[in-house]
Amino acid sequence: MNREELTGNWNQLSGKIKQKWGKLTDDDLKVAEGKHDELVGKIQERYGIAKEEAEREVDMFLTRH
Repeated sequence: MNREELTGNWNQLSGKIKQKWGKLTDDDLKVAEGKHDELVGKIQERYGIAKEEAEREVDMFLTRH
């Protein structure tokens, strides 16, 4: 799955995203709502990690799902 497909499959993926990144709230997922950059930003914010690391984690997650 690539970044563009994230938007189209958001409803299916949001549950899996919440399982992987449990610190994300429903409001965080609503704000991100299929937008790669928003999701990366929320993960950065909640986990206190660098943008590059958050992007890498999201991209790895997307390739697996």
